[in-house]
This record gives sequence, C-alpha cells and structure tokens, in this order.
Amino acid sequence: MPTPDYILELRKDLGQKELFLPGVTAVTLRRRDPSGQELPTPEVLLVRRADDGNWSSVAGILEPGEEPGIAAAREVLEETGVTAEPVRVTGVSDHGRVEYPNGDRCAFLDVSFELEFVSGEPYVGDDESVDAGFFPVDDLPQPFLEKHRERIEWALDSGAPARFRT
Repeated sequence: MPTPDYILELRKDLGQKELFLPGVTAVTLRRRDPSGQELPTPEVLLVRRADDGNWSSVAGILEPGEEPGIAAAREVLEETGVTAEPVRVTGVSDHGRVEYPNGDRCAFLDVSFELEFVSGEPYVGDDESVDAGFFPVDDLPQPFLEKHRERIEWALDSGAPARFRT
C-alpha cells in the first residue's frame, strides 16, 4: 500500500520535515504444514522490499485510530495475501530514522508482533515488495534487513515477555 492519505495531507503542510510515526512489524510464523503436522523448523513470512532489495518481515504504519494488532494483520494481508492472527506483542523499540529517496524524513516507534499463520499462499500484494514467501527461520534469504532478525528471534521465543531496550 502506498503512503497513507493522512501522511500525504501532513506532508502538504510540513514538507519533508521529520515525522514521528507509529509502526508495526508483523512476524508471521508457520509452525505446521498444510496437513497439520508440525514442521521440523518454523517458517517465517518475508517480503523482498522494492526500495532496497532486502528481505524483511512485513511492516507498516498505523492508520489514525487503528489498533496495532489489527494493523499488523492488515499489513500482512495487504502485502502478501496471507491471513494471520496476532498472538502477542514481542517488543517495542525505536525503528530509527529513515530518509526516503524523495527527501521525506520519518522516525518510527515500532511495535513488533508475533502472528500465527491462518491461511493463504504468499504473493506480492502491492508495489512495496517484489517477492514474498515463507522461509525456514534458520535459513533466511539474503540480503536480509538485519534489524528484522532480532524481531524474528523475539517472536520465536514463545511466551517470553515483550522486549524493551533500556
């Protein structure tokens, strides 16, 4: 999905000044094959980003008034066609500052989620990515966006409390 309309409206007034935005990272795990048998190694849903060619978890920006868990599931469905359900918050962190090729600047607060795969076969659902698929968590494709490796590890640590950097 392209830049949300509310951000485009803000940009009319603020230009390229830095915006502080809430975002979500949706780490969708598949632990069972289609027949219901447990996989030897969990698989994670990844997209290959159109902007830099890196593989990463699905991520996106919350819409005003949107619940973060709902946003995570929405982003997964929009970007990959996969239906997934939020299981838990795995961490809250500073995603860092980003400057886009057009000069727009943003800083993101990221709420990371573990999501459970429900159904669907991954496909490229928008212009933000060029590929999508499930991969064994111990054999991630390259090049890989390193900040997402930590978020995948958080999701794999079932039952652990949410992480907060101190």
